Amino acid sequence: MSTRTLSDAVREPRWARVLLTLAALGFLGLFVGAPLVTIFASAFSRGAGPYLEAIRSSDTWAAIRLTVLVAVICVPVNTVFGIAAAWLLARYDFFGRGLLLTLIDLPFSVSPVVAGLLFVLVCGRDGLLGPWLSAHHVHLLFAIPGVVVATAFVTFSLVAREVLTVMLAQGSREEEAAFTLGASGFQMLWHVTLPKIRWALVYGVLLCNARAMGEFGAVSVVSGHIRGRTETLPLHVEILYNEYNFVGAFAAASLLALLALVTLAARRILEGTEA
Repeated sequence: MSTRTLSDAVREPRWARVLLTLAALGFLGLFVGAPLVTIFASAFSRGAGPYLEAIRSSDTWAAIRLTVLVAVICVPVNTVFGIAAAWLLARYDFFGRGLLLTLIDLPFSVSPVVAGLLFVLVCGRDGLLGPWLSAHHVHLLFAIPGVVVATAFVTFSLVAREVLTVMLAQGSREEEAAFTLGASGFQMLWHVTLPKIRWALVYGVLLCNARAMGEFGAVSVVSGHIRGRTETLPLHVEILYNEYNFVGAFAAASLLALLALVTLAARRILEGTEA
């Protein structure tokens, strides 16, 4: 009697595995490795001195501070929203559920530039809310609040989607058991739900943070590119590059590249911890 398993039946020849592996490595090297090498090589093309000088410049530090500030505001807000929205969608069936799901997916389907333009049309001087905002001396466009709102819009789906998928897959039996035993809503959330979704929540927070710090399109439209005030790090890279300050542009870009690498490393470490 044959003892072949399904994995033996579908196993590719050795040459096919080698070819596929080389193709995958070549693709990654061309589209991921080469750009990273180019960024750091260009940043240090004139040595470490000009690189450090570009990083220490006042405009670069102002862009870094604003980028961090936006992330510090947007990530906690989107985390709370993501948990609440995922809980609501996974545990209850209500009128408007499909609309809420559509709204959560909206940032994935709308270009960030279009989203920024919508904020301009709504909150601009001649927009729908423009006269009211001007009358109450509320400045959204070309100011830090506009940068925060635009970034929050393009990132608010990330935590919700990560957490919702896990909640739907796990079901609600543990919460129902806790409720039967007399647990309150907060106790169920803290002692049952959050431990179950902790890894999805961590992944969502990491993705949200990376996207918030690297957002360009929507922020570019609403910020006004005011140097030292509404200029985030991605916008700072563009301005320096357009001014032919290539060392400064690539030095700032290297910080964003390091952020991406740290995010990926943190995710891999967490995955190893989970395993």
